[in-house]
Amino acid sequence: MIYSLIIHLYAFVVELITPFHKKARLIRLGQWKTNAILRDNIDRNAKYIWVHASSLGEFEQGRPVIEKIKAEHPEYKILLTFFSPSGYEVRKNYDGADVICYLPFDTPYRVKKFLNLANPTIAIFIKYEFWANYLTELKKRNIPTYIISAIFRPQQVFFKWYGRSYRKVLTCFNHLFVQDEASRALLAEYNIKNVTVAGDTRFDRVLDVQKKARIINVVQQFIDNRAGGKQTVLVAGSSWPQDEELFISYFNDHPEMKLIIAPHEIHKEHLLGIASLLKRKSVRLSEATSGETLEGVDCLIIDSFGLLSSIYRYGDIAYIGGGFGVGIHNILEAAVYGMPVVFGPKYQKFKEAKDLLQLGGAFSIANQEEFNKCMDELFSDSGLLQVSGKKADEYVRGNAGVTARIVKELPL
Repeated sequence: MIYSLIIHLYAFVVELITPFHKKARLIRLGQWKTNAILRDNIDRNAKYIWVHASSLGEFEQGRPVIEKIKAEHPEYKILLTFFSPSGYEVRKNYDGADVICYLPFDTPYRVKKFLNLANPTIAIFIKYEFWANYLTELKKRNIPTYIISAIFRPQQVFFKWYGRSYRKVLTCFNHLFVQDEASRALLAEYNIKNVTVAGDTRFDRVLDVQKKARIINVVQQFIDNRAGGKQTVLVAGSSWPQDEELFISYFNDHPEMKLIIAPHEIHKEHLLGIASLLKRKSVRLSEATSGETLEGVDCLIIDSFGLLSSIYRYGDIAYIGGGFGVGIHNILEAAVYGMPVVFGPKYQKFKEAKDLLQLGGAFSIANQEEFNKCMDELFSDSGLLQVSGKKADEYVRGNAGVTARIVKELPL
């Protein structure tokens, strides 16, 4: 009851701010179209597997499972839903799914309406999706329901003294595929034992992306044009201003390196902010049309989306942004290319970051002094650079195969 009231209140607030907030407006307009999309596109004679991803990151975790199901079980169709515009607006034309739409708010009426129209045979949620009314209704309808690549910590609401009633939603899953043994052990303490430690599907995803990485001629020309052929290339991915202050400060004073920056946001103000920090010659990717425009350039700024996973291949070291904000971005996209990864202090929620730190394939820094020391060591010791990169590569490849384990256990 209280949960539903909170969701109703949340929906009301989103509705209220819609005229002034782009993300809220996209959510409401998208949800408003959901029922029509389902009525017009769901084939009543087909069996659908419903996969829900909150945002783009969760979609990337679920994508290997979607594509393996499509390849091995073509008798099923895929219904893909998103809650966030950052997922839907980017992947609304993804050809691996048969129907794609926003997920309506988790209120009892909307839930029943959605499930009546979608009528899924199986439901799969990704990582952190615990919508109580959806899960409860799925259980009532005896629709097999799973969560994949999940990770649980004692700090989550399920395990607080006030979270007992909400913890019941975990019993709605037929099976929980978790990332690590700590998650399985924590769930077992609360008598939730239908759990398998399968790992993280992102390992399979980044390996697939690596195989299909694009050749970007301008970036290739940029790294080929190194002074004396000895400059080390740092690729800074998904960076924010706090990250940029650190690595640009170091870059300005170290002619032995080249820098590729792929910022998390590419609006005009952010790009101008980056340019204002640089004291060495730089160019934006959109302006670098040939080798001539790259002459003497030591910093390439990527001012378009969708290229980062391919651009990491051109680096010797990767810096992953977000570690001074809410948390680091995807470090596996870089590690798969066999290079050490560096990131800020807020990495504790990411198992892969903790694992790589322990193995020596990653380095965490908290300030300019620590960043400078880390770079100095990597730049001056080629043995350390190679060993760290090898550790990163071995870690990614050693954790692959998660998708096959999950799909094998689904009732297909």
